[in-house]
Amino acid sequence: MQPAAVLPLKERQDWRLYPVAFGAIPGWQDDDFVQALSCFRNSARRMSVKPYRRKAVGVDPQELAEIGQRALALDEAALSDGKKAREFLEANFRALSIIPDAGSGFVTGYFEPEVAASPVRTERYSYPLYRRPPDLVEVDDAEMPAGWNPEIRFARIERGRLAEYHDRAAIEAGVLAGRGLEIAWIENPVDGFFIHVQGSARLSMPDGAVKRISYAAKSGHPFTPIGRILIDLGELRREEVTMTSIRAWLHGHPDRAAVVMAENRSFIFFAETEAAEPAPNPALGPVAAAGVQLTPGRSLAVDRTLHTFATPFFVAVRQAFAGHGRLFRRLMIAQDTGSAIVGVARGDLFIGTGAEAGEIAGAIRHEADFLLLAPAGGEPLAGEIR
Repeated sequence: MQPAAVLPLKERQDWRLYPVAFGAIPGWQDDDFVQALSCFRNSARRMSVKPYRRKAVGVDPQELAEIGQRALALDEAALSDGKKAREFLEANFRALSIIPDAGSGFVTGYFEPEVAASPVRTERYSYPLYRRPPDLVEVDDAEMPAGWNPEIRFARIERGRLAEYHDRAAIEAGVLAGRGLEIAWIENPVDGFFIHVQGSARLSMPDGAVKRISYAAKSGHPFTPIGRILIDLGELRREEVTMTSIRAWLHGHPDRAAVVMAENRSFIFFAETEAAEPAPNPALGPVAAAGVQLTPGRSLAVDRTLHTFATPFFVAVRQAFAGHGRLFRRLMIAQDTGSAIVGVARGDLFIGTGAEAGEIAGAIRHEADFLLLAPAGGEPLAGEIR
């Protein structure tokens, strides 16, 4: 989507942003803008209470909040008419094609697992899901001890000094046991591992109740994809690594699964969604990093160091997803983040809840084009060519 002739480049790290007319964006006219606008309005309600922070690319959160207020003031006719919804978006935003210096954009998928659980430990349900421990503290750059991995953002205080928090191996060996931190218990650690990777879950209790949990914090250790570990061990070929194949390997090798999963030292702590969101919408996903419930097929996880939450992105995947003939070209809203989501043109598509969504999400590893929608008439962003 880079134009044939451009002005002299104004460099910003390893990307550039080029203006693109909405009419020149392949697939733009075919999207469902009623759905996209509804998702943006979810973020608008959050911004009306507390705007997000500006991140490195430079989208102004106050300008986003002002557009959000206009979106919330729209009448029912505009909210149900795709043409009017598209006209609102085109009037309030400008489209910028993201061109990374190296390679292309890339997307993966994620979902909300549904897992049977118990509020108490039983013979069947013996693997705990933990809430955030009180001794876990956040670490900023000014406090970072010399020599620490700069990705570490959580730690603990030990003898008056910051120390690394317990990692996955230590926690699963029982270092947090007996402290009353268990939110619920599930059947096996493989399900727990994938709940950690996804950052949320719907837990089906024996009495029929459903408890929803979402990310609250993590141990602070960098995320290590175990698919890469299994490739290095010669257990899986690179081209066959998906969420499904990794899960099958772990279930098929119970004697080795714990050791492989422990290679990912990052450990996730959860909070009950009901505590953060008094009246969650059962049709939507979990409450995520941006403080709103995720919308299946419309919510996007982005690099939170670069992108301001609530920013709209038009994502055009270059190859059809397996089993789905139509290309994915869709306006999405930045409402989440993740440890593995690093880069200006890197996204994670929220697919939905349950096993079917998991099958689709687990197979998504596709090159994609990203267009960022910045507030119309706003200040130039980092790397923007005008």
